[in-house]
Amino acid sequence: MADSSGSGTPRRMWFSFPEKLQLHVAMLALQFGYAGFHVVSRAALNMGVSKLVFPVYRNIIALLLLLPFAYFLEKKERPAITLNFLLQFFMLALVGITANQGFYLLGLDNTSPTFASAIQNSVPAITFLMAAILRIEKVRINRKDGIAKVAGTILCVAGASVITLYKGPVIYSPTPKLEISPMINNTIPVLATLGDASGKNWTLGCIYLIGHCLSWSGWLVLQAPVLKKYPARLSVTSYTCFFGLIQFLIIAAIFERDAQAWIFHSGGEVFTILYAGVVASGIAFAVQIWCIDRGGPVFVAVYQPVQTLVVAIMASIALAEQFYLGGVIGAVLIISGLYFVLWGKSEEKKFLLKEAATSIVIQSTPEHRTPVLIKGSLTQPLLPPSTENV
Repeated sequence: MADSSGSGTPRRMWFSFPEKLQLHVAMLALQFGYAGFHVVSRAALNMGVSKLVFPVYRNIIALLLLLPFAYFLEKKERPAITLNFLLQFFMLALVGITANQGFYLLGLDNTSPTFASAIQNSVPAITFLMAAILRIEKVRINRKDGIAKVAGTILCVAGASVITLYKGPVIYSPTPKLEISPMINNTIPVLATLGDASGKNWTLGCIYLIGHCLSWSGWLVLQAPVLKKYPARLSVTSYTCFFGLIQFLIIAAIFERDAQAWIFHSGGEVFTILYAGVVASGIAFAVQIWCIDRGGPVFVAVYQPVQTLVVAIMASIALAEQFYLGGVIGAVLIISGLYFVLWGKSEEKKFLLKEAATSIVIQSTPEHRTPVLIKGSLTQPLLPPSTENV
């Protein structure tokens, strides 16, 4: 009895905290988890892990983690599979897994973890822009929420442009550049392999990262109508991950001819792949679903800039990353744009709730007591109930 009571104490202590505090603690932990993914991914590239092999192993781990939960938790929600659904899952994988992760690694290889994280803050604004072009989202510039979302989108585009076109001078360098000491047995010191890679094309890297954000946003927009017909999110994610894995395997089989690229050469390489699969695609994914379910998508998105700050600190310590003026200016513009978009969404929700309440009062008369709710301008959610990070 004593053991049983003792083992339950930490759990009781956690649930004794207010749910709001639990949400904030979970979101901070989530940002640290995703921030570590950016740094770990860059370290993997600098250690020589193939940009085609890395996502293959990552998606294998993610699929193995997702499958049991999707199978057992969504037995009743999962519709029968059809060829049409399989084609839609294939397209979701092409955009949301293959293009998304591929562009991310190419961009990260040419820039840095901090700016890769910073530019991801533009995803909600890009998603809003795509939804508006496809007429999924109505742009109401006659209301303050519409003006805020348009202004936020402009700021994000401006920030991404600054990061891409203007690198600027170094404004912070944590340590002098690592000099490779005399090699022993032709082995480069471990710390040297973790340093920020040089000789890369910054502009090209930023273009890749913009492609990554466009792919991510496109995936968010495309998955909304799929989830309407196939309302089993974990199953959709599992199918998407499966087809993404198949696509990466085909690409790797064609372009990665070095058999040694598939072999782990150090414990560091194993750690980076396990972290990407287990933490970024497993634990963090589960925590994010819980946080969105309890706190809502806007609450989760508000914490995104914290991830950029944590990445900057981690990359500065672990990778001796330098910060450039253009990147800092661009990051500030993008984060400002993110908060404009989120504030606009929050105001739109308040407006719609107020309008719906007014409609209920008007419609609830002795002659016609059926309440009529007014549908929001956003047909599909700008920030979905769950998204797997890169």
